[in-house]
Amino acid sequence: MVLKVWNWILQSLFLFATRKRGATAIEYGLIAAGIAVAIAVLVGTLGDQIAATFQSVVDALSGTS
Repeated sequence: MVLKVWNWILQSLFLFATRKRGATAIEYGLIAAGIAVAIAVLVGTLGDQIAATFQSVVDALSGTS
């Protein structure tokens, strides 16, 4: 019984290590994470400029500038 479980564990680990499907999923996950980081950096960098532009428009429309 223990030998069957051990063989099953080894076989599962071997299949997991050799499957290309899992590797592809991990690669797509890394690409998605990289895109998310790039978007976060852009929003963080340009967020203040966009807010300032909208505030200028609001000030111009309300006549406070």
